[in-house]
Amino acid sequence: MSGAKRRLVAVSNRVGPLTDEGKAGGLAVGLSDALRRRGGVWFGWSGEVSAEGTDSEARTETVGNVSMVTIDLTQEEVDGFYYGYANRSLWPLLHYRLDLAQFDRASDRVYRAVNQRFAARLMPMLRDDDIIWVHDYHFFHLGSELRQQGFKGSVGFYLHIPFCPPEMFSALPSGVDIVKAMLAYDLVGFQTDTDRRNFIQFCVRELGGEKLKGHRVRVGGRVVSARTFPIGIDAEGFARFAVSPEASEHEEMVRGMAGDRLQIVGVDRMDYSKGLVERLLGFERLLEDYPENRGAVQFLQVAPLSRSELDAYAELRRDLESLSGHVNGRFATLDWTPFQIMTTGFTRRALAGIYRAARVCLVTPLRDGMNLVAKEFVAAQDPQDPGVLVLSRFAGARAELSEALIVNPYSTDDVARALQRALSMPLEERQERWRAMRAAVFGNTASYWCEAFLAELESIPKDVPA
Repeated sequence: MSGAKRRLVAVSNRVGPLTDEGKAGGLAVGLSDALRRRGGVWFGWSGEVSAEGTDSEARTETVGNVSMVTIDLTQEEVDGFYYGYANRSLWPLLHYRLDLAQFDRASDRVYRAVNQRFAARLMPMLRDDDIIWVHDYHFFHLGSELRQQGFKGSVGFYLHIPFCPPEMFSALPSGVDIVKAMLAYDLVGFQTDTDRRNFIQFCVRELGGEKLKGHRVRVGGRVVSARTFPIGIDAEGFARFAVSPEASEHEEMVRGMAGDRLQIVGVDRMDYSKGLVERLLGFERLLEDYPENRGAVQFLQVAPLSRSELDAYAELRRDLESLSGHVNGRFATLDWTPFQIMTTGFTRRALAGIYRAARVCLVTPLRDGMNLVAKEFVAAQDPQDPGVLVLSRFAGARAELSEALIVNPYSTDDVARALQRALSMPLEERQERWRAMRAAVFGNTASYWCEAFLAELESIPKDVPA
């Protein structure tokens, strides 16, 4: 193509803004930059519910050389596709929570139908030489649907959340169908080597596939590349956020709230995968086993509400509120409340200020694809007085942020010991650990992640029938 970059067509459940102010994470940052460079289309759900269903008109917003195209879903589709199969079946299963996964044929059918409808609405927009990049667990079937509807060009897929072991994924009644559908993609990307290996092992064990060199797998006549691309953040941009007036205001508010106490901070969606209850139990153990911290530390958990319509999320909120009352009732004094939780959201700049005020950031998911909070915390720190990151061994970010204090989030003793070490860590050690993590965060940015995936996808020859 005479050296010109091919047009990019991205598909994700929700379409992010192209403005710098609204970027919420690695996906929005990486795709925004790539779409601007290449031109193209970003296609997804509008977030709106329409009774018209397949007859509803697509909304198109053009920003420069990029078209943001969204369609509505019916209430039946929202219930079956989004709240049903995607978040009652796939989300818990892929996060190793088979005990919370619910399987039913009706929501599976709606999930497949939505994937088919997205493909049908996307096809008229496509050019033969477009690069299609499909994102996340909402659209496992989309590549297969595009192939069936005639698209023969490059199609890649990236899974932002974990891919569980084959023994667990095989519990999903339609698990074999999903992985067969994933074979329609030329490149399947994962956050970690563990996720990639789990996918390849499923192909080999359950589909009779053959593992090939170069992180590829052959199933029948189809060869698919499966590679690891850990997602990053806009590190420089977030570091600038941390010294903005809004960040400084929130930093001072948090410091004022803590007084002369050391501040522990957690920032997560209200989700059972984040280990919020286990985290608070670890903090309680800190106060039990290291009583010198009573009255000397404060723990602020920011946990915006998420998917409140689902029973598991409502139950989590009740459990966390109950445990919060127990911990505060047990240890609080007239002038000290050890634990505070806020379920409201904050802007990116405000969060940067909150991170900067923290001596310790607790990032202890029970299972997470990557966890960008860990990277944002590192980017936001004051080089002269950086805080300490306490990180779950089950977060994808662990592979890059090895200088964090790594913990088993299921062990309250382990979390308590790490908190004690972090709170008492000398400045020189804090700086040394932070510099190593900063190099990792600034060396693998969202833009780098995006271009690495697209370069790999473009390098795959289109000589294997889809």
